[in-house]
Amino acid sequence: MDFSKISLTFGMHREKEVIWLAFEYNKDLINEIKQLLPTAKWSSTQKKWHVPDDNAVRDLLHLPMKEYMGKRVMPRLSFNNQAQLQRMMDELRLRAYGEPTIRTYSVEVAQLMYLLKEFPIQNLTSERLRAYLLYCFEVEGISVNQMHSRLNALKFYFEKVLGRDKFFMEIPRPQKPSSLPKVFSEKDIERLFEVIDNQKHRLMLQLCYGMGLRVSEVVRLKIADIDSGRMLVFINNGKGKKDRYVPLPESILDDLRSYYREYKPNIYLFEGANRGQYAIRSVQGVFHTAKEKAKIRKKVGIHGLRHSYATHLLEYGTDMSFIQKLLGHNNIKTTEVYAKVSNTHLAKVKSPLDRMKKS
Repeated sequence: MDFSKISLTFGMHREKEVIWLAFEYNKDLINEIKQLLPTAKWSSTQKKWHVPDDNAVRDLLHLPMKEYMGKRVMPRLSFNNQAQLQRMMDELRLRAYGEPTIRTYSVEVAQLMYLLKEFPIQNLTSERLRAYLLYCFEVEGISVNQMHSRLNALKFYFEKVLGRDKFFMEIPRPQKPSSLPKVFSEKDIERLFEVIDNQKHRLMLQLCYGMGLRVSEVVRLKIADIDSGRMLVFINNGKGKKDRYVPLPESILDDLRSYYREYKPNIYLFEGANRGQYAIRSVQGVFHTAKEKAKIRKKVGIHGLRHSYATHLLEYGTDMSFIQKLLGHNNIKTTEVYAKVSNTHLAKVKSPLDRMKKS
């Protein structure tokens, strides 16, 4: 979307914070806005489009995030617990945790602090914490995955911030469900790419699949990371702060060169309106729009492109240990899960029903 054609201003509409979008009438631009921002609405009184002013929308519009902890969390906590939450955030930053992890941990610990009210969180006993976790399951009804997230945050606070190494020894951790990665067929992938007219958008998703990249790695790619001479791409500071190289698909090289000549990116391969790093949510929006347009009904997110890359490589006969290195997995067991969804062996299995009908 060409944001240079849109004037963005902050305001209020019907007692809610909104972002106003003002531009000269353009039917194609309106369609793009509706695709990128499904919550966009037209105000007949103001004669302008508007969207809710929240961080999800700001991310899509490449705007600075709203003050996260200050406005949404801190005022609801006691003075003591505010200080403890800030102490945990400082410790996370000193240990070089990423901002998404800091936000997640802060929100999870704050959920407990809300219930504690004036009670100091550092005085909590393991018995009271067990009772709280039971409350999370029975009353709040949180999922097993969210419970693990909450436990990780609380464990960090009590063990790393307060130094209580054995505080969680008697607190059980719920067993995670054994779920398999969801993948696309090669025909699904082809249909997905075929419906994307925008060259930039198509390349983003092609790199997710063609090199098995996480969406966060795609938006962090820099022009200097592409080595067309060696046909390699350098993935800097991937998950777990690990670097790795992945092969650059030959089939995409001409499209990359064409894209570079047209868009002339400065630092990042894919840049936003202000020449900064492209927003992750924007790439996710491109994916979901394309999936809908291609009429792919599978409930698979953009990470499914990375899963499909690994699964298809395995089906082509690529060695498991090599796939592990390409994906940047620490443990081969993480990679071995793709053997469970690979069609290589499953396709050879004949159902007893098929044999019965042949006889």
